Amino acid sequence: MSGVFGRVFGKSREQSQATALASLDKLNETLEMLEKKENLLVKKANLEVEKAKNFTKAKNKRAAIQCLKRKRLYEQQIEQLGNFQLRIHDQMIMLEAAKATTETVDALRTGASAMKAMHKSTNIDDVDKTMDEINDNMDNMRQIQDLLSTPMGAAADFDEDELEAELADLEGEELEAELLAPTTAAPTAPMRVPTAQQSTRPSAQSSKTEDDELAALQAEMAM
Repeated sequence: MSGVFGRVFGKSREQSQATALASLDKLNETLEMLEKKENLLVKKANLEVEKAKNFTKAKNKRAAIQCLKRKRLYEQQIEQLGNFQLRIHDQMIMLEAAKATTETVDALRTGASAMKAMHKSTNIDDVDKTMDEINDNMDNMRQIQDLLSTPMGAAADFDEDELEAELADLEGEELEAELLAPTTAAPTAPMRVPTAQQSTRPSAQSSKTEDDELAALQAEMAM
C-alpha cells in the first residue's frame, strides 16, 4: 500500500515540477514579448515628440497638441506594460522559490526514507542477536582451544605436581654443584730468569768472537 502511495505522490511531485518549469518558460516568453512591445511604444512616443516639435516650428499648434496626446497614450501603455512586467517578475520569483522549496522538501523526504530504511536494517533486536551469536562463537572457540591443548594418552597420566617437584630437585642439585666446584687456578705467570743467568751464554760467545777478531788483526800487522 505504501508503495502505491509513494508512486502516486512521486508522480504528483514530478507533475508539479514539470508544471512549474512550464510556467516559468511561459512567463519568460511573455516577459520578452512585453519588453519588445514596450521598446516599440517608447520609439513611437519619441517619434510623436519629434513630430510635435516640427509642427510647433510650422506654427501648427493643433497638430502639435495631437502629437503630444498620442505621446501621452503611448506613455500610459508603457507604464501599464511596466506594471505587467513587474507582476511577471514577482510571479517568476514566487515560482522559483516554490520550486526550490519543493526540491528541498523532496531531498529531505528522500533522506528521511533512507534513514528509516537504515534503521529497519539495523534493528536493536537484530544487533543484540548478532552480538549474542558473536559471544557464543567466541566461547565455542575457547572451548575448542582448551580441548586441543589438553594432554592425551600417556601424557595425560603425568602428575604436574610431581614434575614440578622433580624440576625443583634438579635446580637444587645444579646450584649445589656450582657451589662445591673448585675454584679455577689462575694462569701461571712465566718464570723470570735472573739477569745474570740470561746473559751468561751470550756474553761468553761475544767475548770469544772478540778474541778471534783481535788475533786476526795481530796476524795482519805482523805481516
